[in-house]
Amino acid sequence: MASPARWNHVWIGAETGILKGVNLHKKQTTNYAELTTLSRDQEVCAMCWGDDQESEVLVGCLNGTVKTFSTEKGKFTEFQDCSGGEGPFQGLAMYDSSLVTCVESGLLKVWKEGSPDNVEINVGRDVCKMRQNPTKREYMATGGKENDLKIWDLQRPEIPIFKAKNVRNDWLDLRVPVWVRDMQFIPDSDRIVTCTGYHQVRVYDPSSPQRRPVLEATFEEYPLTAVSLTSDANYVVVGNTHGQIAVIDLRKGKLVKCFKGFAGSIRSIQCHSSLPLVASCGLDRFLRIHNIDDKSLQHKVYLKSRLNCLLFTSRENWEKEDIVISADCAEEIKEEDDEIWDTMKTVVDKNKTKRKTEHQKTETTIKKKLKKIKHN
Repeated sequence: MASPARWNHVWIGAETGILKGVNLHKKQTTNYAELTTLSRDQEVCAMCWGDDQESEVLVGCLNGTVKTFSTEKGKFTEFQDCSGGEGPFQGLAMYDSSLVTCVESGLLKVWKEGSPDNVEINVGRDVCKMRQNPTKREYMATGGKENDLKIWDLQRPEIPIFKAKNVRNDWLDLRVPVWVRDMQFIPDSDRIVTCTGYHQVRVYDPSSPQRRPVLEATFEEYPLTAVSLTSDANYVVVGNTHGQIAVIDLRKGKLVKCFKGFAGSIRSIQCHSSLPLVASCGLDRFLRIHNIDDKSLQHKVYLKSRLNCLLFTSRENWEKEDIVISADCAEEIKEEDDEIWDTMKTVVDKNKTKRKTEHQKTETTIKKKLKKIKHN
């Protein structure tokens, strides 16, 4: 029978090293890990999909191991040693069937299967995030503390194709510090949006001659930690270290709305690719799903561990999934029952066979006697 793991809507990586799958319809959470061998160095630091069908989840651990989890089989199928550089993974991606990793010390590496000539790029120290362009997958964006935004082309890795320039000095003529915490490419354009540890949201346009931000907005006064674009790419959802999440209009650079009810630093945010939903998790150990349009809390799931990162499935029509799951399971059960019946041996009643043989013998004896009497 196929694994129920494929029906999970959200995948979350925890500090404990456990990969958690959450089915929002059934309100069920499943832990996927060898609980007997868990250790602190297996903390999940980064995650990404292994393919476009979302049948694999790649999990980057603190010890430098990248594990492949099959949602079809419901188990980990591969373990790859991707150690190199220093610090935890700050990003994972897949490009041309090769794994791409980036660690805190600034080593970005393309792991070509079966080839010793792996591409290595030094993107600068204290990296906080690496992101892939979903439409031009050879493009990778990196940034960190005193390490401003850069965009790299894996086909020409010698120098970045875009390198951001710091904003002008502040009103006291002091240099503005740099601290890029997260970023995301804006679809159908060359632009990219970032959030900083100094509560700024910035939009850059590499296609223009200007290397400084073309738009800047601020939210509260605490470091921003995560960013995600809405499905229409007109708004961006950001979270900070004080558990505050806001929606900012990228066309006007203005705050639109805020979500409430959080109690810890936000570690990861992801908007659904087509539905008006946003998933978030962090140090308060809750997974929350909000409706972006009306700010309503759709789901709130307590997951027991501090949470680092998440992946939100792109599936739609969730209200029909229960019917599909039930029909699918019924068909699988029927097929399994048919296989069982086909493999079963025919059971013969030995006593019945014995009685039948004795009856035949008696009948034969009687016929012989009658024949003998008739002959006499």
